[in-house]
Amino acid sequence: MKHSTGYQYLKKIKENDGFIAALDQSGGSTPKALRLYGVGESDYSNDREMFDKIHEMRSRIVTSPSFSGDRILGAILFEKTMNLEINGKGSAQYLWQEKQVVPFLKVDKGLEDENNGVQLMKPIPGLQELLRQAIKKEIFGTKMRSVIKNANENGVAAIVKQQFEIAKMIIATELVPIIEPEVDIHCETKAEAEMMLLKHLMDHIEQLASDQKVILKLTIPNENNLYTSCINHPNVIRVFALSGGYSRDDANSLLTQNKRMVASFNRALTEGLSVEQSDEEFNLILDSSIESIYQASIT
Repeated sequence: MKHSTGYQYLKKIKENDGFIAALDQSGGSTPKALRLYGVGESDYSNDREMFDKIHEMRSRIVTSPSFSGDRILGAILFEKTMNLEINGKGSAQYLWQEKQVVPFLKVDKGLEDENNGVQLMKPIPGLQELLRQAIKKEIFGTKMRSVIKNANENGVAAIVKQQFEIAKMIIATELVPIIEPEVDIHCETKAEAEMMLLKHLMDHIEQLASDQKVILKLTIPNENNLYTSCINHPNVIRVFALSGGYSRDDANSLLTQNKRMVASFNRALTEGLSVEQSDEEFNLILDSSIESIYQASIT
């Protein structure tokens, strides 16, 4: 870790109770996130205005008194968010200095078309420069997502191989990668795909050097506690769960059945929030959401 807060970041992510807030919708998912928040496409006329609107929403969440490091371990930011300010501070610095929340950065550029039952990540041009910027902005780690749609052995192998290849480049810059090979919750062969994923994850984790540490972010598995061997591995700092399109209640309920797997929710966190709400109402709803996800994460 190239900045002085690195050790504090690591200690918090590894040891504290809480969960990660995923606030990293990208260009493709932003209109939907805004629509759920009550901001329609008629409320902005171009991408710049759209991103201004989503930054307002994220800033409102992050500056809320309900949002703080006593229940939230970290927050994943979109690249544009990292480069903007919240209350006059760089977003990452604001998160840590004001809220004691560890900042992460989404680095992937979206998904390729489905092939062999999976969607690999698109190439990430300029990754090294982005990582340099992240270090300057005092980011702790990165996140990159790919998706498994079907239990296809070649596809699952390719997804995990790609994730670990890029993860090693990220580790070399002293950032910590969140590896996110999501299994689609609508996958008809979900349980089988998860068994394949576990096998390939463990194969790659076993090949890491002792100082190469990763974080995993995985779909809540059909078989409870499937990922215990990952959670227990010394190279894995922590295993987080994505909400994957489940409602908050369903995601929380499933999460409580998986010991020591903790949440990194996006849509399930912001569910029920609206641009129309007064700050008091907004903060109360957010507080209730955060508390329910926190309780599900400490089982």
